[in-house]
Amino acid sequence: MPRDRAFLLYPAVLTMTWWLACCLSLTLADDQNASPPASDPGEISLFDGATLHGWTVKCKPQDEDKRHYWKVVDGTITAEVPPNSKHDYIWLVSDQEFSDFELRVKVQTYSTSTGNSGIQVRSRYDDTAHYMDGPQVDINPPGPWRCGFIYDETRGAQVWLWPDVGRPANAKPEHAPAGWKWYHADLPESRDAWNDVRIVCQGLRIQTWVNGVPIADYNGAGRLDDEFHKKRNVGLCGHIALQIHPGGKLLIRFKDIVLRLPAQSGDSSH
Repeated sequence: MPRDRAFLLYPAVLTMTWWLACCLSLTLADDQNASPPASDPGEISLFDGATLHGWTVKCKPQDEDKRHYWKVVDGTITAEVPPNSKHDYIWLVSDQEFSDFELRVKVQTYSTSTGNSGIQVRSRYDDTAHYMDGPQVDINPPGPWRCGFIYDETRGAQVWLWPDVGRPANAKPEHAPAGWKWYHADLPESRDAWNDVRIVCQGLRIQTWVNGVPIADYNGAGRLDDEFHKKRNVGLCGHIALQIHPGGKLLIRFKDIVLRLPAQSGDSSH
């Protein structure tokens, strides 16, 4: 849970206005960016299995020649970073934005990767500052005990939301829940394995599961609706994004990226 901070009270009308303005953008999204339906009519598939349609690569100008690190290979969204690459963050960002949802995605990693990745939710890329604000569900191949933790990339915050241990280096293996599981696809005992990641965002609550094991259950009251997040218009609605972190060799694949919205999700957050 987050460390104690002064809870800022705002007039109910202002808070509701901000929330409605954020969610209104969902209905104004250009229809041409809509993703094809998944097999279940209550679901949205965010990846067509063949192209990056519906997604946009975001990076600093000096990394424009590395946009190809994101590509489609064998029906998967693949991030491949060679050894000794000099790059900053390179993001693959959904064209659509969402507020409350359940997201399911399959992730494949390798024990030889030394780089980091993650899944941003309710986030937004600043094209002027070249920075991604918003919460991130961590995917960390070198230390997979961290997968499913929630980190806040938002400027002014930049701390772990769950577990509540402050700065990035403060997260330790003992903070992972008992029974956590993660499989690398290049190990004999888990050859070609995929990991199931589930994220539920509902109001100020974010929950994560990895391979069926509950990882994080975070109540963001006083944090996700504070001045830092309101200023960046993140935390309660925004884009989904996949991360290439600076530094390290990385090979990671994503597929079956399926999103379910509240009207169809029923009791899925429990």
